[in-house]
Amino acid sequence: MRRLALLLPGLCGLLAACGGPAAVTSAPPPRRYAAPPPPLRRLAPGTVHFQNLPGLEGVIGATEPRLVAQFGPPRLDVIEGDARKLQFTGVPCVLDIYLYPAAPGAEPQAAYVDARRTDGRDVDRAACVAALKRR
Repeated sequence: MRRLALLLPGLCGLLAACGGPAAVTSAPPPRRYAAPPPPLRRLAPGTVHFQNLPGLEGVIGATEPRLVAQFGPPRLDVIEGDARKLQFTGVPCVLDIYLYPAAPGAEPQAAYVDARRTDGRDVDRAACVAALKRR
């Protein structure tokens, strides 16, 4: 037993020598983040560009009450800043209409229309408008 007590410190020293040099750790390099995106800029009033496509004559330029009279209550009504999105749906398609005020304090008017089938594929905007008006 006494021999074991004398050998034990020697064995520990040998085992410690097998581990190699101690690893030197340092602080991780500081994280570098990308510059924040520039703030969203609002368009100056009067810079609204109205879509001009055949078949959208009764929609482009219309206000929310006129659109509801044509298509019924919207499925979605999303307001973001001074912009508004109305979404109308039916079996054939989904119609998104974007409204913007043409002047400060003016009632928003439909400026852009987008349409897709219920499976997400693009569809002709004018055909979607016509299909939803028939219901």
